[in-house]
Amino acid sequence: MGGRWRALSLLCNRIKTPSSSSPHFPTLNRFLTVAAAPIPLPLEHPDPHAFQDPAIKIPVKAYFLSTSINLKGIQADNLRNLVPPSSRSSSNYVALRFCDFNSDSTGPGFHVKASNCRYMVIYQYGSAVLFNIEDHEVEIYLELVKRHASGLLPEMRKDDYAIKEKPFLVDDMQGGPDYIVLKSLDTDGIRIIGSVLGQSIALDYFVSQVDGLVEEFAGINRGMEKTGTFTMDKKKLLQLVGKANSNLADVILKVGLFERSEIAWRDAKYAQIYEYLREEYEVAQRFGNLDFKLKFVEHNIHFLQEVLQNRKSDFLEWCIIGLLTIENVISLYEILRASNTVS
Repeated sequence: MGGRWRALSLLCNRIKTPSSSSPHFPTLNRFLTVAAAPIPLPLEHPDPHAFQDPAIKIPVKAYFLSTSINLKGIQADNLRNLVPPSSRSSSNYVALRFCDFNSDSTGPGFHVKASNCRYMVIYQYGSAVLFNIEDHEVEIYLELVKRHASGLLPEMRKDDYAIKEKPFLVDDMQGGPDYIVLKSLDTDGIRIIGSVLGQSIALDYFVSQVDGLVEEFAGINRGMEKTGTFTMDKKKLLQLVGKANSNLADVILKVGLFERSEIAWRDAKYAQIYEYLREEYEVAQRFGNLDFKLKFVEHNIHFLQEVLQNRKSDFLEWCIIGLLTIENVISLYEILRASNTVS
């Protein structure tokens, strides 16, 4: 026991007064340095967010700004930024890409990550959907569209959405409140998301137009309830008929609300995104409400047309009665005149 203490005392003396000539000093110093380092203890409650997959958030903004857009003019002005179409059914929209780097200087194997660029998808019926563009930049990009737009609205309609990009997501997509989570965002995904958002914001505009028609006919019905008649002329009624029919035609034909995307037909991944967004924005239900309101308008139009027709028939009947009365008066006058001549 005494030998052990003497050895330990000798070791301590050597540590306190190390000799630079001792061959064992560097080894002993390294050993002491490692031994003095604190040993990490396991965490009892690890941070649940420490190993989460980081997500890239891409803002999406949809605008409905006019009733028609000249896509050929936009293509001619933005040839360098034009994204080549991926299907034959892409004649009603144009996709533009804006990147901070020069795409001409990149090699043939260079892959452009969608989240690193800004995109804009413009639709012929008047919608524009912007991807990864901040609020203070929006007006600059919309100005490119307004140059080729006709029938500009006095007040644009806007809708906000977001895409979260998570490379390690188990599924291809995952939904959330006002956003969608994707493994990666590519140009086909931009086209699919843009098509649904563009249709949704356009449908919102046409619903507001039909709501105006419904309110106008409701006012006519309230007036008829009080007075028992109405003062609308046939020209005004025909204008309302034309407005109702044009709204329905625009929703079905121009917006293409029931035309399935060819991209969704080709790939089940995009079909899932397409169906999810249409369900999220309740496209079918909103069109059902629009159709119901248009049926109400149509019913009122038929009723008022019958009233005007009956009013016209009554007027013609009174005209005939008047003519017959005049004819009878003339005949009676001729009879009286003839009798006076004979007498």
